[in-house]
Amino acid sequence: METSFFDSGIFLYLVLPFLIFLARICDVSLGTMRIIFVSKGKKNIAPFLGFFEVLIWIIAVSKIMQNVNNYACYLGYAAGFATGNFVGMIIEEKLAVGTQLIRIITHSGGQELLERLNSSGIGATIVKARGAREDVELIYTVVNRNDLADVLQMINDFNPKVFYTIEDIRSTNEGVFPPKKPNTSFLFGKMLERWRGGK
Repeated sequence: METSFFDSGIFLYLVLPFLIFLARICDVSLGTMRIIFVSKGKKNIAPFLGFFEVLIWIIAVSKIMQNVNNYACYLGYAAGFATGNFVGMIIEEKLAVGTQLIRIITHSGGQELLERLNSSGIGATIVKARGAREDVELIYTVVNRNDLADVLQMINDFNPKVFYTIEDIRSTNEGVFPPKKPNTSFLFGKMLERWRGGK
């Protein structure tokens, strides 16, 4: 009696663990993004991601329960979980969702840096403060995440040794921001840009 492909050793110990591995990458990546969107208050996106996250997870777990003695499935499940965390963080980084606060502390030239930021369309506020050794200037600016690299480059060009910190912001109201640019670093951004160009 011939054995079907789905009962063969190739499927049970190679194909099935690989499919579970891929499923775990998908559901953990979605889970990582869902948590990030929840922390940023994106109420419409998080439930949508959660639905597919759990659906894929149930399918993967059900296959493991059907092959409980197949340890290759366990390895695929664990490897997919680890890889999914990594992939999810990369996707979130490419999406560059949200805004961030940059707090800059400089001993001199704060007004010059402020003018550079403002001339680039970036709103910033300067405050006089007292540091551990001397008076300092404290500059606050809130930027979109996809503009963060450009702003940091501007700060480092001004003074590569300047001290600054970066914090995530849940939401903003009003403010001065540079014109939004399409996020072409991500696949969907590239597709959107081509679609707009063809119109």
